[in-house]
Amino acid sequence: MPTGNHSGLSGAQIDHFINQGYLKLEDAFDAELAHQGQAELWTAMGLSPDRPDEWSRPVVRLGFMTGPAFAAAANTPRLHDAYDALVGEGRWLEPTGLGTFPVRFPSSDDPGDAGWHVDMSFDTDHPDFMQWRINLMSRGRALLMLFLFSDVGPDDAPTRIRKGSHAEIARSLLPHGEHGLTLRELSADGFAATAACGEALATGPAGTVYLCHPFLVHAAQPHRGTRPRFMAQPALLPRDGFDPTLPPSPVQQAIRKACGLAF
Repeated sequence: MPTGNHSGLSGAQIDHFINQGYLKLEDAFDAELAHQGQAELWTAMGLSPDRPDEWSRPVVRLGFMTGPAFAAAANTPRLHDAYDALVGEGRWLEPTGLGTFPVRFPSSDDPGDAGWHVDMSFDTDHPDFMQWRINLMSRGRALLMLFLFSDVGPDDAPTRIRKGSHAEIARSLLPHGEHGLTLRELSADGFAATAACGEALATGPAGTVYLCHPFLVHAAQPHRGTRPRFMAQPALLPRDGFDPTLPPSPVQQAIRKACGLAF
């Protein structure tokens, strides 16, 4: 396992990513960019931070945002170094913005989307999202990322993370080769193999980014706080497919460790 410094990440950080499936980076982008992004998101929703009586839904979903604040937040030098360290230099595409944004509001209503899941990465043009697919090589996705555009505490609907769950998903995908599994197939047992995993909450001040293994099992939850939670959950896209001639990245090392593979 890695022990030295990797493009600004310590060996301990790399090991945590490989073993637990995620890495928390505070101050990954400037709080002023988060403030600018929030302003754009309020406008896009047609809502106001000063009119809480209009916050009538537990969650409002916004798509991919390409404004300057979002592109800048996704492409700070610190994040570029981290992308290089986890995915491999030259193996990812520079983000042109951020999204999607599930903006969560304080509410006693069930948001309707709080189940455990893994984000699928290919065949995502299928009209039935349960038919979207994922495979052992994580075709179409280099990382899952969580960008906090507001301060997020334990009551502010932080994303729930099952620590180490990426290893169980890798083992589930192993027999299915390039074809992989659909979300319906992968979730048939409710991700029972990951139920014993410890849980972490994606909390932190605005400007925090969680860089997650693409196989990480995670879930939303209701908002029990007082102020809306703003977060982007984009993929970092790979530049090309898996290349066995290149040294394995930490993303690939995590899969190898889980499955005992030598690819």
